[in-house]
Amino acid sequence: MTSVAIYARVSSVRQKKDQTIGSQTASLRAHAAEERLELPEEWVFEDEGHSGATLVRPALERLRDLVAQVGVDVVLCYAPDRLARKFAYQALLIEEFARAGTRVEFVRGPRGDSPEDQLMVQFQGMFAEYEKAQLMERYRRGKTYRARSGSVNVLGGAPFGYRYLRKTPECGATYEIVESEAALVVELFRRYTDDGASIADLTRWLTSSSIPTRTGKTRWDRSVVWGMLRNPAYAGQAAFGKTQTLHESPGLNRRARLEGRSTPRAVKAADRPHEEWITIPVPALITQATFERAAQRLADNKRFASRNSKVPSLLQGLSACVSCGYGYYRTSTTTSSGKKIYYYRCLGSDDYRYEGGRVCANKPVRADYLDTVVWDHVIGMITDPHLIRTEIDKRLERARTSDPATRRRDRLELALAKATAAIIRIIEAFQEQLVTLDELRSRMPDLRARESNLRGQLAALDAQIADRDAYLKLADDLEGFLAQLRDNAESAEVPERTRSGTGCLRSGCSCTRPRPGSSTARTRGAGARTSTRRSRSLGTRSGPGATGTGTAGRPSASPRASAERP
Repeated sequence: MTSVAIYARVSSVRQKKDQTIGSQTASLRAHAAEERLELPEEWVFEDEGHSGATLVRPALERLRDLVAQVGVDVVLCYAPDRLARKFAYQALLIEEFARAGTRVEFVRGPRGDSPEDQLMVQFQGMFAEYEKAQLMERYRRGKTYRARSGSVNVLGGAPFGYRYLRKTPECGATYEIVESEAALVVELFRRYTDDGASIADLTRWLTSSSIPTRTGKTRWDRSVVWGMLRNPAYAGQAAFGKTQTLHESPGLNRRARLEGRSTPRAVKAADRPHEEWITIPVPALITQATFERAAQRLADNKRFASRNSKVPSLLQGLSACVSCGYGYYRTSTTTSSGKKIYYYRCLGSDDYRYEGGRVCANKPVRADYLDTVVWDHVIGMITDPHLIRTEIDKRLERARTSDPATRRRDRLELALAKATAAIIRIIEAFQEQLVTLDELRSRMPDLRARESNLRGQLAALDAQIADRDAYLKLADDLEGFLAQLRDNAESAEVPERTRSGTGCLRSGCSCTRPRPGSSTARTRGAGARTSTRRSRSLGTRSGPGATGTGTAGRPSASPRASAERP
């Protein structure tokens, strides 16, 4: 008997609440029974509240694993847009299932394997993708219009101190003040603006008061308090559209670093300018003057923060812990003789950051030791004649073959050949008396002008390519180039070293690829390597579970003192 697995999906929370996925599943079960397909109960996969614009869906992941591991004859889905909203994702899944010997059938869609049926599936996939884009644009414009009209519905929730009352047939959504929480908010702003309390002090005070956060946690975080101090809703003006989506690759997060991959989405969220925010009136807990004083102090803290006057270091903001995946920040301690020593410390090794205590056992590492090891290794790589020669040859070859100027020159030469051929043909036609002298005189000036213009463009492009080749050939004097590079590297200041090292590591240069026998010293977005032998000669060793950054001796005092945290 033919085995079948069914997949159903709804994307919105409202569809999930209205149990519309149940109707999909019921229809799929009825179709399987009608076709006399064997459906095990555990082969029913439902994704509730997951968008079809992504492949990261729990039930879909389980279905793909099942198809890869167990022989499933048919995957039954209600419609192509329930499988995926993007045509490329539909094609990917159907092809993946076909490689495993599984065919995909749709209750509302083509069921055959003929070219016409496949074309219909492709059309439905494109229409589903278009419908998704259209829905998103309508949704965005609708929310923006309602926000401009002062509707609280678009906010969807309320910050600490308020209770969000959903809309009813009689009235729209509103904010209701929670008196016990509102008193804490007022006291929070008073302590920050009048008493000069720090955000860390406010965090400890709120945690000790045993008042849960908006999400129900008993431990308050500094970022939560910082967000509350910046929230204009407490002054009576809730803001809509504070962030925007940019089509840029976001930075690597801890989960991606631990899995050894880049982030899956090519978009990231960024703050909008304050001028583009849409304000919605809500009940105020503090005065506008108090909120402005808090905003001014936040701006002053950012302007005069110690991190803006710190001594620069090579790996600050670049290094990450191999053991737990968290980033390293720089901290410092002062010895009994008054000497200030800087360390790199793992975020996961701080007890105060986590409710259950530290999550990483790695110890701090001396910043000057690690900076020296990494910089010496970078210098060793970029002054290696073999590696430099390989990189120069690769870039010269790429410049000669795949450079945009070369491709443009090919197009110009082709156009020039066509123009010259057209002139020859018109002359031959005149000689054969196929065209008159008047026709020759009327058409020849345009052809000659086009030919002259193309020759001029070719001459200018040749001059540009000659200048580029002359510049690239400066690297032919490899010994002189390396000597100059070595001198500049030795005399470079820390900011220049940081820019040079980061650019070298992130540019894809083959000089920064791992060498055999080297151990990993992970940096964010880079693959810096440090020699195990050289690390040991400086007294460094790895913490438990780490293969890279470890400790360079026990600090003489707590490195949390005068810490410069991100």
